[in-house]
Amino acid sequence: QLQLVQSGGCLVQPGGSLRLSCTASGFSLENYNMGWFRQSPGKEGEGVSVMSSSGDSISHADPVKGRSTISRDNTKNAVYLQMNNLTPKDAGVYDCGAERGMEETVNQRLYDCWGRGTQVTVSS
Repeated sequence: QLQLVQSGGCLVQPGGSLRLSCTASGFSLENYNMGWFRQSPGKEGEGVSVMSSSGDSISHADPVKGRSTISRDNTKNAVYLQMNNLTPKDAGVYDCGAERGMEETVNQRLYDCWGRGTQVTVSS
């Protein structure tokens, strides 16, 4: 069965950092563009960070530029999201996705496979 397995939820204090993982099972991520997205109640889902299958092209949403890092480890068949200096606005459910296209994209409708989501809470 094809699936993406994400790390568990976490509680982060304002100003703290998080590191999320997304591991593929049943297929290889080498040929997939990858993306991290987040959503919260009453708020439209948004792309956080995306990267090409080769890892040569990376884009970050404006609110996380300078604070977010997306990376991949093909040996472990996994991708990661590192984010620093979190604020309450960063709280929500983070979801990783895999998309087999020509380039990385923030269009969620184009993604082929999704993880189950990771709840990120930011509070004191």
